[in-house]
Amino acid sequence: MPAHEGNRTYDAVVVGGGHNGLVAAAYLARAGRSVLVLERLEHTGGAAVSTRPFAGVDARLSRYSYLVSLLPKKIVRDLGLDFRVRTRNVSSYTPVERDGGPTGLLVGGGERRTREAFARLTGGEGEYEAWRRFYGMTAHVAQRVFPTLTEPLPTRDELRGRIDDADAWRTLFEEPIGTAIEDRFGDDLVRGVVLTDALIGTFADAHDPALAQNRCFLYHVIGGGTGAWDVPVGGMGALTDALAAAARDAGAVLATGREALRIDTDGRTAEVTYRTADGEAVATARHVLVNASPQELAALTGDEPPAAAEGAQLKVNMLLTRLPRLRDETVDPREAFAGTFHVAEGYEQLATAHAQAAAGELPAAPPSEIYCHSLTDPTILGPDLVEQGYQTLTLFGLHTPARLFDRDNDVVRAELLKSTLAQLDAHLAEPLADCLATDADGRPCIEAKTPLDLERDLRLPGGNIFHRELAWPYAQEGTGRWGVETRHANVLLCGAGAVRGGGVSGVPGHNAAMAVLEESGG
Repeated sequence: MPAHEGNRTYDAVVVGGGHNGLVAAAYLARAGRSVLVLERLEHTGGAAVSTRPFAGVDARLSRYSYLVSLLPKKIVRDLGLDFRVRTRNVSSYTPVERDGGPTGLLVGGGERRTREAFARLTGGEGEYEAWRRFYGMTAHVAQRVFPTLTEPLPTRDELRGRIDDADAWRTLFEEPIGTAIEDRFGDDLVRGVVLTDALIGTFADAHDPALAQNRCFLYHVIGGGTGAWDVPVGGMGALTDALAAAARDAGAVLATGREALRIDTDGRTAEVTYRTADGEAVATARHVLVNASPQELAALTGDEPPAAAEGAQLKVNMLLTRLPRLRDETVDPREAFAGTFHVAEGYEQLATAHAQAAAGELPAAPPSEIYCHSLTDPTILGPDLVEQGYQTLTLFGLHTPARLFDRDNDVVRAELLKSTLAQLDAHLAEPLADCLATDADGRPCIEAKTPLDLERDLRLPGGNIFHRELAWPYAQEGTGRWGVETRHANVLLCGAGAVRGGGVSGVPGHNAAMAVLEESGG
């Protein structure tokens, strides 16, 4: 039996070795606390991992999460992480058919070029000026809100005062985002590009009165105080490898293949029972930090589970021998795919897709967005693949809630993948299938993950990538000082389901560690 197993006592046990759990472990261990991390899988990293999914092919892809925006530089600096990101020169490209021919909207490459792209698409300056004003507003909000994510939760009034812009507050925090989009923009395509940030992983209509879409939009535009989404050098696994190294170097014990089974606590001392290769073991700790969903936390503590919020996405990883040519010959594919390539994401298309999915049908024109990691960071490919011009494509589909896959996950996945790629092919001068690489067994290098696949593989309830509905980044009744507290005084939630969770940020892990250190005197 390994030396760390048996009835050992620690200052803290972290359940779950995803990126947030590793952040928490690294902070606590660096503060001199004894820490045990229990991870069910045989590797750490959770959803933020890089793998070689295609047999015999030297391509290490970010299998689940894939871009970085919400990770504070403070965490990278505090933990001394060997981790870098690269910016994308092009923000997005959205192809469309107008006046009987292919065209599109390229955002990026400098203000002049973006302005000209808007003018070509819309025939005037109005949409670009509206775009500039709108994202000037979100940039202001980002600058004011993002620094608060690693501070104790502000009250609603405190956050509103910090933003100090009544129009911005009403637009993002009080009215459905669809109202702002329709008031500010007239072009259907431009409206759709703006709306997509409100729908990534969130199944909601633009005018949903519950404002789930607004919360999603907020977290997508505040990252780093700029809203930029950057490419992790070496893939997402580079981050979690660096975090694991930081935690281990600080003295934390990382135990993989160890599934937590039960947490028993009296509020002062907790016992975590977990599965080992030889049976079960118990670790005793002053604090337990749970890097898992609120549903998993409830199962461990024997509490009533909260309602689950289903996921609504399709994640597709691909390896190509070359990028496909576009029907819109005015745009270089290397630019179009370097940013976010929007497919079937006009405003009305998004509304139709949502309505069809809400009625229990697969969207006839599934919306999705695509980007090519290897254009910005070729290090994820082996040298031979780089020399031959191979490229990766990552596709994230919208408006496909978990309920649609209940009848037969494998069959529906295949149907959805086929129709999603057909929407992409409509904008290509050659079929994507002609560009797909093949693995060592001659199979196309493409894999798709539905919400049910994520529920099975990563225990995300309903395949929800945020663990549950995103919360506003301010204190509400029962949220506690840091947004990580539970009804058990010494059990904290340090995963994406915490307040200010969701995305690859490390924020819940940081905040749970701060709560422990604050309570125990630093």
